[in-house]
Amino acid sequence: QSCAGADAPPLARDRPIMVADTIRLLLFPAMMAFAASSDLLTMTISNRVSLALAAAFLALALASGMSAPDLLRHLGAGATVLAVAFGCFAMGWVGGGDAKIAAGAALWFGFGHLMNYLLYASLFGGALTLLLLQFRQWPLPVMLAGQSWLVRLHAKETGIPYGIALAIGALMIYPETEWN
Repeated sequence: QSCAGADAPPLARDRPIMVADTIRLLLFPAMMAFAASSDLLTMTISNRVSLALAAAFLALALASGMSAPDLLRHLGAGATVLAVAFGCFAMGWVGGGDAKIAAGAALWFGFGHLMNYLLYASLFGGALTLLLLQFRQWPLPVMLAGQSWLVRLHAKETGIPYGIALAIGALMIYPETEWN
């Protein structure tokens, strides 16, 4: 008899639901936090993070029984953000990792929460940019000069680790979505 059958113990029957809940509650926030910290410390966001977000979304959408039209809307939101963000990347306005992580978050949010996400990410991005520009006007204290990530962040020719703003915006919106 199958482990997932009606006579199976409750824990075995509920295992697919528990896995889906784990993905839903932990993976997205963890991946966004990892992207932010990675961007802060290295000024890069690994492609693995974006791929993990996409794979987890697809697994969760299928496990939760998302309808085909809803799935297509989420895919459309992700594709739209990817196209626009890569246009921004081509112009030198954002990094490639930022473009991919924004698209990964948009995939999870769909068009229903996309504008709020982009608004939050823009507001946090503006604040982050202003803070970093101000931080870069001051000399870096000697006791912090040995921290390579901080030296890189302080350098005026270095870009803005916008993945931080994208992650914070995503974490602000996530509780409002169907995934919470």
